[in-house]
Amino acid sequence: MQRSIQRRFIGGAAAVAASIALSACGSGYSTTTPTNGALSSSNTALTVMIGSSGDAETTAVKSAVADWSKSSGTDASVVAASNLGQQLSQGFAARKPADVFYLSTDALAGYASNGSLLAYGDQLPNKDDFYPSLVKSFTYDGKFYCAPKDFSTLQLIINTDMWEKAGLSDSDLPTTWDQLESVSRKLTTADHVGLGISGEYARIGSFMAQAGGSLMNDESTEATADSDANIEALKYVKKLLAAGNLKYAKDLGAGWGGEALGKGLAAMTIEGNWITGALRADYPNLKYRVAELPAGPTGKGTLHFTNCWGIAADSPNQAAALKLVEQLTSKGNQLAFSKAFGPMPSVKSAASEWKSANPVLVPFLSAADYAKGVPAGKGTADVVAELNSKLETLATSDPQAILGAAQKNLEALAR
Repeated sequence: MQRSIQRRFIGGAAAVAASIALSACGSGYSTTTPTNGALSSSNTALTVMIGSSGDAETTAVKSAVADWSKSSGTDASVVAASNLGQQLSQGFAARKPADVFYLSTDALAGYASNGSLLAYGDQLPNKDDFYPSLVKSFTYDGKFYCAPKDFSTLQLIINTDMWEKAGLSDSDLPTTWDQLESVSRKLTTADHVGLGISGEYARIGSFMAQAGGSLMNDESTEATADSDANIEALKYVKKLLAAGNLKYAKDLGAGWGGEALGKGLAAMTIEGNWITGALRADYPNLKYRVAELPAGPTGKGTLHFTNCWGIAADSPNQAAALKLVEQLTSKGNQLAFSKAFGPMPSVKSAASEWKSANPVLVPFLSAADYAKGVPAGKGTADVVAELNSKLETLATSDPQAILGAAQKNLEALAR
């Protein structure tokens, strides 16, 4: 499911991401892109490597690739990796990488910095159709490297039975931090907490965005972790924790926010649109609704999570690889992928049709214009992993000290 993919990027992915970056940087890998800037071209078949969430995603991608192969006359096969990071790294180290592959934001810098990736983004006919925030996530050293294949954002998921039982109505949907604090208090009972979330940056970071903060600037070149905005955000979360109206999922006996919501341990949670498939599969009788997260001191804010279609610089058939990516990121294919396994299209032209087909999920896409990406610089995954360990103790720790440590770690990466 999409939740498992996203969590692999952020919550528990530090070791994998570090391994990817180090392997890429130490591979002695060289590009075979023609010196005149033209793309390599040959009759060589393409290999497409994906990290699949399950059978539905694998089947959908294989079908789309097969359709393109038939129409283009270029053979192409899809490999669903059991460990995408490891298998990508091994392919690059052996100088036999997949031609096209899923690539996460935290792996981009490691591969881009040593020339392992083809920076093809500006050659895409539909480059202006991608949401600008997603383009930023896959821009390194001023180059747009790869096409965002889809994305997710964080929003507020509400158990409607608990909401109504607490005497709340649509007019009570929180649009400010004060209102979120109020409804969280009203929803908290002896049996469940008002708001239950995973105690990690990939959730708490949404409050930083609402306060106008982030761990790094948009280009992931400057650390901003200890900003006044981020400190204000952590103080707010700590206040909710201290009042007992917000609890971390693990403290509720749940593995993540969706489980806390599904088991009735929390009346609300903060998750991405991957939660819908999990709730449908594991808690089919749960009644819920999705609302945009409330605005903070500086306005609306949330995080987005995304992958791109990477193309290997050493591919002997870059021209065909680019044509395949153009097809895979087309409006029609992205809408088909969304229907098959749930992600939101990364192109603006698909927004209207996607909203019509998914009216309950509209708040997730409404955030596309203001959502912020997670840090994408080399080594940032390790810093986020350490930050997560400190955020687990936020209820009894000093927000400024937590963010100060993250600031020093991020600054050290630039030395």
